[in-house]
Amino acid sequence: MKIIIDTDPGQDDAAAIMLALGSPELEVLGITAVAGNVPLALTERNARIVCEMSGRTDIKVFAGAEAPLVQPLVTAEHVHGKTGLDGPELFNPSFPLQDGHAVDFIVETLLAEAPGTVTLCPIGPLTNIALALQKEPSLAGRIQQIVLMGGGYFAQGNITPSAEFNIYVDPEAAAIVMACGAPIVMMPLDVTHKVMTTKARVERIRAIDNRAARAMVEMLVFYERFDEEKYGTDGGPLHDPTTIAWLLQPDLFQGRMCNVEIETSSKLTRGATVVDWWGVTKRAKNALVLQEVDADGFFDLFAERLANLG
Repeated sequence: MKIIIDTDPGQDDAAAIMLALGSPELEVLGITAVAGNVPLALTERNARIVCEMSGRTDIKVFAGAEAPLVQPLVTAEHVHGKTGLDGPELFNPSFPLQDGHAVDFIVETLLAEAPGTVTLCPIGPLTNIALALQKEPSLAGRIQQIVLMGGGYFAQGNITPSAEFNIYVDPEAAAIVMACGAPIVMMPLDVTHKVMTTKARVERIRAIDNRAARAMVEMLVFYERFDEEKYGTDGGPLHDPTTIAWLLQPDLFQGRMCNVEIETSSKLTRGATVVDWWGVTKRAKNALVLQEVDADGFFDLFAERLANLG
């Protein structure tokens, strides 16, 4: 299965990248960085660091959009730390950033590969994906599917009362993606908040004891402190790797096809994902919205694939 991961690492982004790189069913054609959790100069560096931690310096990493389509960039150092990957001791990656822009890489790859054979996995703001769709209008018809982490319905928001961070950072981009016509799978907070990094699960990862797993434990110990304080839970939600887990084991998840629209104008609810869960409108169903997950099954998969990175 050929995929492109579009990302703004982020400790949970790192978990998604490691899960993908440890899975032989997936061919990661490239990783495209976008500004989000931290500015672009850090997200592209962090993507390369995670690849190197995983023993995969062969992965092509491209830098993309430095800012959202319309509004100034909002970042989340309060969650992820100043580097975006606080926790382990970081280093300068040994392999270079690719020449060229991430948006050009996405467009050129989708045009070069057979239609319906490449899946996009955006786990940050959707700026790069929207720019690619705008640059090449035929692109949507060539995408196998877009499996994204973003939004919330029953869980509402995590950066504002009604908006999830990835969508809130660039709601105009999210609106373009949701309306593009490609098959979309959406991992909202409703499902990611059920994938909790409990102490027992972190200790299981610690026991793997390879470079990637050791770094992941250090990331999670730092990362979960914010959510533990916020939600009063044992651990925090591991959002982004749910996208990769769905590709590998979709039977771990349950949801339904819904219409999803993005609020872009309201001062109160800007960035909200308006999910017609109950089908009260006649708007076309444009996304498979997940709500339930087998969390133990997810962590079984995550631990198994982290062990592959040894």
